[in-house]
Amino acid sequence: MELAFTRPDKVKLLRQPGRLIHSIAGQSESAAWNSLQDQFDNLEKHTQWGIDVLEKYIKFVKERTEIELSYAKQLRNLSKKYQPKKNSKEEEEYRYTSTRAFLATLNEMNDYAGQHEVISENMTSLIIGELTRYVQELKQERKLHFHDGRKAQQHIETCWKQLEASKRRFERDCKEADRAQQYFEKMDADINVTKADVEKARQQAQLRHQMAEDSKAEYSSTLQKFNSEQHDHYYTHIPNIFQKIQEMEERRIVRIGESMKTFAEVDRQVIPIIGKCLDEITKAAESVDHKSDSQMVIEAYKSGFEPPGDVEFEDFTQPMKRTVSESSLSNSRGDGKYEPKFGSKSKGKLWPFIKKNKGAGPEDFSNLPPEQRRKKLQQKVDELNKDIQKEMDQRDALTKMKDVYIKNPQMGDAASVDHRLSELEQNIEKLRLEVQKFEGWLAEVEGRLPTRTEQARRQSGLYEAQNTSAVNSCAQDRESPDGSYTEEQSQETEMKVPATDFDDEFDDEEPLPTIGTCKALYTFEGQNEGTISVAEGEMLYVIEEDKGDGWTRIRRNEDEEGYVPTSYVEVYLDKNAKGAMTYI
Repeated sequence: MELAFTRPDKVKLLRQPGRLIHSIAGQSESAAWNSLQDQFDNLEKHTQWGIDVLEKYIKFVKERTEIELSYAKQLRNLSKKYQPKKNSKEEEEYRYTSTRAFLATLNEMNDYAGQHEVISENMTSLIIGELTRYVQELKQERKLHFHDGRKAQQHIETCWKQLEASKRRFERDCKEADRAQQYFEKMDADINVTKADVEKARQQAQLRHQMAEDSKAEYSSTLQKFNSEQHDHYYTHIPNIFQKIQEMEERRIVRIGESMKTFAEVDRQVIPIIGKCLDEITKAAESVDHKSDSQMVIEAYKSGFEPPGDVEFEDFTQPMKRTVSESSLSNSRGDGKYEPKFGSKSKGKLWPFIKKNKGAGPEDFSNLPPEQRRKKLQQKVDELNKDIQKEMDQRDALTKMKDVYIKNPQMGDAASVDHRLSELEQNIEKLRLEVQKFEGWLAEVEGRLPTRTEQARRQSGLYEAQNTSAVNSCAQDRESPDGSYTEEQSQETEMKVPATDFDDEFDDEEPLPTIGTCKALYTFEGQNEGTISVAEGEMLYVIEEDKGDGWTRIRRNEDEEGYVPTSYVEVYLDKNAKGAMTYI
């Protein structure tokens, strides 16, 4: 009896390193990444490298945004550093066209910095934020695809192991059946073997043959199943997985390209605004007007004084002319004397070089030249008017609130605002008095004749001392019919001395007469033009009493006269005047 079966080594299987590929004749290679089915590990490394490149690009853009923010911050700090400080001298300097152009440049640089902040914000939201989320999704997708690939690979490996086990079992059963057949034939040919032993050997051989046939059928079924699984693996499952991996990688490449395009677009979007900033800087630069700035310098520093006239020649060879020269009064020509007297502050100085007052000046700005004083007074009046308006606005608001409280007592107590209203009224009244005071000084500068202080500035020369008869004559002229001194007569006498400019000649002017004496209570350093220095305890002549501005005009000797604060001297008027008066 002979049993037929197929040997397992007749089945054609090809085992390649790392992969199982069933040889199928006439099958062409798949397109795209399907042709890389045996490069699963390399593709896994390549896709990981692609994610690393994406993360590296995100890091690059992040550092770029940090640079933009740092640059914007430095530009803002630079602009702030050179901005004029409020209520300072720098703020006044920005009235010139050149400095206004510089201020416009600073403001535009601030806007310019803002555009770099916009670049940083847009790159953060459009690139960094989007790519960061995409990387997380990409990692999850990649993990899923390669998990499916490994799962499919493990499945085909399991099927292969099952096929190998079925084949070995079929081979073993075939060998066992072959040995059982040979043993049966041997027993059947031996005459010494009993019939029972032969029958037993025959049954054993049949059993082995049956087992071999069963193993054959199982092996054949397993082989068909494996071939089907392998076909599906290499032509369906793996190609689909590789296609998804390929699409994932291509999306990554497209995404990074789009991000690079966005990187450029973010910069390009702010270029028009940056261009406008630069255009404004150019426009500000073109607005610089040197003529206008020069005129502003004139308006800012114009004093209102006129330049001094020519210095006359004084002939000292003739005694008569010398006497006349010594008795003459010349404003701003004190240095024309051959031997200037000690203590005259106006000596040795020409008009352009007026010594500036150190420390805080008087409230009425009388230490300033007329034009500058007028500007300061006008500025002060404007400031006070603004303060008044502010206080009035507060008062009106509180008045309305009080009316509301009166109509609706549940909203508040109307009497609670009375105290504040009273304070505001007092503040407004004080400010109005201040305005009246400064407006009076302003009117004095703008509308009246030159004041005594202005005359002192213009008449800083020396007056000739009056002789005793002249003093008595002037004193008698000042007496009223009842023998008392009147201020109106003093003013009338004062008005007889005409106001002069620097280019006037003073040789024909009559000096003011003395109306009394005074004693210096304190030392006074007359540093401004028109003032005179006095020492404590010094006795001097009074030639013009205080007219309410806090200054008394005195004369030291025939060569020196000027103004001193009334509070610094104790004044004794002439006996024919109203009597001794003391100003403390």
